Amino acid sequence: MTNNFLPISKQDMEKAGIRQLDFVYVIGDAYVDHPSFGHAIISRSLQQNGYTVGIISQPDFREAESVTILGEPRLGFLVTAGNMDSMVNHYTVSKKRRSTDAFTPGGTMGKRPDYATITYCNLIRRNYKKIPIIIGGIEASLRRLGHYDYWSNKVKRSILLDSGADIISYGMGEKSIIEIADALNSGISVSDITFIDGTVYKTRKEADIYDAIRLPDFEEIKTDKRTYAKSFYVQYQNTDPFAAKRLYETYDGKMFVVQNPPAKPLTMQEMDDVYSLPYQRTYHPSYEKLGGVPAIREVKFSLVSNRGCFGGCNFCALTFHQGRIIQTRSHESILEEAKQMTTDKEFKGYIHDVGGPTANFRAPSCKKQLTKGVCSNRQCLFPSPCKNLIADHSDYIALLRKIRKLPGVKKVFIRSGIRFDYLLADKNRAFLRELCQHHVSGQLKVAPEHISDRVLEKLGKPSAKIYRQFVREYEKMNERLGKKQYLVPYLMSSHPGSTLKEAVELAEYIRDLGYMPEQVQDFYPTPSTISTCMYYTGLDPRNMEPVYVADSPHEKAMQRALIQYRDPKNYDLVKEALIKAGREDLIGFGEKCLIRPRQQKGKKHERIHHRKK
Repeated sequence: MTNNFLPISKQDMEKAGIRQLDFVYVIGDAYVDHPSFGHAIISRSLQQNGYTVGIISQPDFREAESVTILGEPRLGFLVTAGNMDSMVNHYTVSKKRRSTDAFTPGGTMGKRPDYATITYCNLIRRNYKKIPIIIGGIEASLRRLGHYDYWSNKVKRSILLDSGADIISYGMGEKSIIEIADALNSGISVSDITFIDGTVYKTRKEADIYDAIRLPDFEEIKTDKRTYAKSFYVQYQNTDPFAAKRLYETYDGKMFVVQNPPAKPLTMQEMDDVYSLPYQRTYHPSYEKLGGVPAIREVKFSLVSNRGCFGGCNFCALTFHQGRIIQTRSHESILEEAKQMTTDKEFKGYIHDVGGPTANFRAPSCKKQLTKGVCSNRQCLFPSPCKNLIADHSDYIALLRKIRKLPGVKKVFIRSGIRFDYLLADKNRAFLRELCQHHVSGQLKVAPEHISDRVLEKLGKPSAKIYRQFVREYEKMNERLGKKQYLVPYLMSSHPGSTLKEAVELAEYIRDLGYMPEQVQDFYPTPSTISTCMYYTGLDPRNMEPVYVADSPHEKAMQRALIQYRDPKNYDLVKEALIKAGREDLIGFGEKCLIRPRQQKGKKHERIHHRKK
């Protein structure tokens, strides 16, 4: 075994004195033993609980034997597509193949298959007919029940059925994977492991499913978009570990896929324990000659402070994966990791991030959540902050100050998202001052996403006036501190609810800002989000009202082009969009115009001819 990495070969097993592994973990990413990678957390958690785990990273999906190199495990196979859904990893929103893969050695594309979880499980089943297979990670979590698949433009079955796996460990998985391992180790058949929170299982015995909500049959959601939207919203309302009910879906009246309630959130001590496991904090040495693994660069000198998000953006899958309850690490745990970083020979004194899905969340949004859960029918921040919201940055400020004081630390950045509406909900502006004074390097990236309230309502984001207030306060604070620092807004085109009218409105805002965004996110329909449900059904599942959807590639291209209207290559698309939106007043030479009219070739030639005379 190389250093203290887990075995990746029979030779490693022999060196470690392991004749047969308890689990073999097949992963779609390169093997990176760092807590920002799900496979590292799961494998180290199992090891901590006395189980042996070997890693098969990116097996050759064209060769059935590629999943046999570590032999048959004693208890079962674990499978994950990786830190990203394999289809998002492979394709842009326009369904064009990406050229690089940051989770593969050297950034090489094509080392994992499309729908990687299904392919890997099928390879395992060819070799081991009855071995238990447990699937997890973002791809399995978000496809755990019937779901709309953007790339095939179809409603697909639960990934549990298409993969042939036995159990899904959904969400973050540290608790459920240990319970599954203990159950298998005690001799319980995998088909009888039906009682663990944070799992999905399949059964042919409907009578054995208890205290559960029956969702519409798969054939119904496959053929009726209205039924699909209603079914999805029931799932969305049952994502809280304290309040969620058991759900199940029927296939052909013979097979039932059952989703148990989510696993309970980790306590602070449990979070600390997870992050104190003996990670090597880098990629496997065998990748060195291939150029390493690009994805490590973003996280190697970043600190995870929290997980979960009560922001509730409709286009984000975090509600289905990490949940809405904030879980945090202690200051001591984070500081210990920061001290470790300063001893790394590559550390230059800069900590790139202290955060999580949302950097400035360091506690649940209200006191009742850790006993009663989050509200199923309302959001903490949308459309305006809940009266029970506790907006307090004092703990985060204290943590950042401690990290800044560590010997060897020159600067601490905050690069994961700041919720500016939560910042404004805190009556004390101490965090805004600290942010501007110590944690921004010239530019702060924030995500208003759009400027039209009609679209923002569909995004689940605060109204435009809230963002404008934040811009004013940010500028005023920097002026007070004598700093020249700017905001870089992340913007999204063609989200459900956005017609060409709203897209033009966003372009006008950018014009008045005097800034052309380098990066624009065209809305990407990924599994298990409210926005994707809107995109597929044309209905808002929260109220079943119709929603406008720009679903043609050409209109999506026009909306995207409007955000970058100054780019010459977008001229024709921008002109077409302005004409279709009835905004030809924005084509001209006035200071408010987005583009100038092009001279016709014939008239230009005519003027040259007259001058010659």
